[in-house]
Amino acid sequence: MAAPASRQVRRRARAAPRARSAEDWWWDRLAPSGSGYHLLPSDSMLLVLSEPGPARTRAQRRAVRRTPRQPTPGHAAAKPKATLRPDPAPSPVPAPTPEEGPDAGWGDRIPLEILVQIFGLLVAADGPMPFLGRAARVCRRWQEAASQPALWHTVTLSSPLAGRPAKGRVKAEKKLLASLEWLMPNRFSQLQRLTLIHWKSQVYPVLKVESTAVVSFLEEAGSRMRKLWLTYSSQTTAILGALLGSCCPQLQVLEVSTGINRNSIPLQLPVEALQKGCPQLQVLRLLNLMWLPKPLGRGVAPGPGFPSLEELCLASSTCNFVSNEVLGRLLHRSPNLRLLDLRGCARITPAGLQDLPCRELEQLHLGLYGTSDRLTLAKEGSPLLTQKWCHTLRELDLSGQGFSEKDLEQALAAFLSTPGGSHPALCSLNLRGTRVTPSTVSSVISSCPGLLYLNLESCRCLPRGLKRAYRGLEEVQWCLEQLLTSPLPS
Repeated sequence: MAAPASRQVRRRARAAPRARSAEDWWWDRLAPSGSGYHLLPSDSMLLVLSEPGPARTRAQRRAVRRTPRQPTPGHAAAKPKATLRPDPAPSPVPAPTPEEGPDAGWGDRIPLEILVQIFGLLVAADGPMPFLGRAARVCRRWQEAASQPALWHTVTLSSPLAGRPAKGRVKAEKKLLASLEWLMPNRFSQLQRLTLIHWKSQVYPVLKVESTAVVSFLEEAGSRMRKLWLTYSSQTTAILGALLGSCCPQLQVLEVSTGINRNSIPLQLPVEALQKGCPQLQVLRLLNLMWLPKPLGRGVAPGPGFPSLEELCLASSTCNFVSNEVLGRLLHRSPNLRLLDLRGCARITPAGLQDLPCRELEQLHLGLYGTSDRLTLAKEGSPLLTQKWCHTLRELDLSGQGFSEKDLEQALAAFLSTPGGSHPALCSLNLRGTRVTPSTVSSVISSCPGLLYLNLESCRCLPRGLKRAYRGLEEVQWCLEQLLTSPLPS
């Protein structure tokens, strides 16, 4: 009697329904049967994707995965029968269910809008290339998403012809030009930022091809361009000529530099023509250039200026020909200027800076590096700068200037009393190589509690041991204590 009882218990256990697990409960909770969605688990996330066709239950999906593959005809040979017994009666074969088409994969199930947003996050972090070029080869859906012009708003173009041998350079030039001509209407229709790297070489045909392609690109897509970086060379003149021809009226940032290898070719850039061609400029940087601006003729009216200009950088470590007259032509209608970098411009005087229309300058850099030994520098006039901008200046660089001790004392005394009794906003002060005295330095530190950087290197009037750069509030306060306790130098 024990055996039949055990069999009945096993039969009841098999007949009882299986208890649902927590995984099944969450699965039906997130993607119920018949809702048209299914779940796709991955390494670090769980995707809820829409079904392109009728929704399948989880049992149906498992049945499809567990269905054994049918042997290919001709490969599976019939096995010989072991005995000559008669064949049993054939069991009824269930009716075949209609098989669905092959699964297209989760990449095709993601909506195009969501795929473009995912690509946009990657492009914002690493740029459009080479990711978009590689993603376009995955499938048709990815190719469609990677070709959206909205993903190509920031592009960096580098010359691939510099290291090629002369034998295959002609073919490479034609291929480069054809690629640029195709990219302009198909990918660069919404371009806003363009960076050119290494667009110069010793081979004239290469320069001619590259400059021609860029000029034609500016003429076609320049109306939508906002930012442009250039490395100056002999062929950059054609690109600058396109800018002066009003092909980029919405340009906001323009930077022209010589890069690592200095270029001795003078830059021909008329001030008034640039103001007419790019009236919306907000940032203008001409770095390490030998700029020879043409003088304004007699009876010629000044240009329209840059009403929206906020940053002007003319820094150079070589000979610079920018004078007070040229600076006035550049900034005579720029009241919103916040940053003025004139490092290396030894011909600029405090009197010329005082006539500028900007009233809320925050950063002023007048340092001279390596050029002050051959020039006769101004001995006075620094109070004109601090008295005009002491309430807004956050960074001031006077390194290498030849102002006298008394002149510097009067200039830095402007930070002792600011309008309204508030503390000055000065947080960075560079007095390297000047004639500043210990009493002047201690007064500035006491009156500027937010001072975080102070450079006193090569200041001949300071005691030994204090002629260095101080970074951070603690080091600046330590300098103040040493100045108050150290004896004055003889």
